[in-house]
Amino acid sequence: MTSKLPSYEPFALSAEQLREMTVRYAVNPLYLDNEEWLNEDNPFRRQLRPQVLPHLDFSTTLSRPEILDYSGLAAQRLLTSIYEADLMFLPKSGFAEKRADFAAFYSSSNRQLGELIRPALEQHVFGFLDEEVAVTGAWTKDSFRAFTERFETREPAGPLPAARAIRESTDPVRAAQMWLVQFAPDFLSEASPMIRNVLGYYGAVQSDWFKIIIDEYGYGVHDTKHSQLFERTLESVGLRSDAHHYWQFYLNSSLMMNNYFHFLGKNHENFFRYLGALYYTETTLVDFCESAIEVLTEVFGDTVDVRYFSEHVHIDVHHGRMALEKLIWPIIEQCGEGVIADIVRGFEEFQVLNEIADADFAAQIGWMDGGPANKALHEPVWAAISSGKVSAPVAHLVEPRGELSNTHLHDGDELCHIVSGTMRFVSGLNSYQILEAGQGTVIHRNRLHGAVIESEECVYEIHSVGDYRACLS
Repeated sequence: MTSKLPSYEPFALSAEQLREMTVRYAVNPLYLDNEEWLNEDNPFRRQLRPQVLPHLDFSTTLSRPEILDYSGLAAQRLLTSIYEADLMFLPKSGFAEKRADFAAFYSSSNRQLGELIRPALEQHVFGFLDEEVAVTGAWTKDSFRAFTERFETREPAGPLPAARAIRESTDPVRAAQMWLVQFAPDFLSEASPMIRNVLGYYGAVQSDWFKIIIDEYGYGVHDTKHSQLFERTLESVGLRSDAHHYWQFYLNSSLMMNNYFHFLGKNHENFFRYLGALYYTETTLVDFCESAIEVLTEVFGDTVDVRYFSEHVHIDVHHGRMALEKLIWPIIEQCGEGVIADIVRGFEEFQVLNEIADADFAAQIGWMDGGPANKALHEPVWAAISSGKVSAPVAHLVEPRGELSNTHLHDGDELCHIVSGTMRFVSGLNSYQILEAGQGTVIHRNRLHGAVIESEECVYEIHSVGDYRACLS
């Protein structure tokens, strides 16, 4: 007589278990706060601010209005580290001094803890797409063909919102550098998420998809590998090209864009969604790259190396057609019309993420440019608080010289008020305001920032005002 087997139950962590395992993962010494703004040629170091994680609830699904809140940024930073433990990174030099970090990053403990919390983090930041994108109706080959024809004959979208933000910035060089930094998580390990889909066994499509990857890797010639071309772009405008050098300046939405493809590629049940997202990005990349060449040349002149973008202009018309004709249509033939809805869903989802990222970047440039204005806003907002007209929760802090608040953001507007000492308040790459006693700044909701203390001691207050405009009425 055989014993009765238990009923199958999908694995899931409780909210408390998830919080415990997330903190346990993030207190790895690799992930502790940095004492400098930049990581020096060490791709294993990523600042996850583990001291904040016990206060966050990753067991919920963020809504569209919440997706840029702090828990979204925290989750995207965690996911980037978890996904990239599947990839191979090495520093450009000095490996012997970083070997312990190498071993810790690729250790079984780090990977196992990451895999335990990954599904919940993915649901937390990408679950909103279930509500945001609805693909309805019975899709057929004919309706899908009409869908792709409408897309490919669409009117040009016009200048990119990011390009407009750069051109209109008070400091276009700084804005353009900040823009290029946002692509580093993707472009420096380009096509790595895609490779997740060419492993296994599924016929001729697998070989055709590999041809796109071979293109991305320069047909085995390192000097023409796309990531190498992007390194030259960075270096030509005075930026470093070592992986995650600018970790603290990645926006939430920039990590989200890169992580989305890892999310689809890591979870093979999303295979068909990946095909749709791939078709969208390969087809629109030509317009994007042409716009990038134009704005980068305007800002930097002939010194900027734009070959990364010009190379994509030449090949991505081909890649877009190949994604449709050599990957998507054969998969529909092989798997049936039932997969079309998922392909369309991936296409639509990546459009949504693009829109979020464009708006987020433009808002961050506006925030960086608005440093002096936000500093000036301190006076009327502080007057409303100090007079008792406005009451807001307050945190009192005392920090020594050199104390670095690693970059983060807040879910509502806040007022930073300096009681004594000096603070360098940083709102983005090469963007800061010096705050002395009696001064301060308004910190806008969802805007990336940090600070460093430049006096022997600094006493300051953070007032959570919610919406600073209520203090001005």
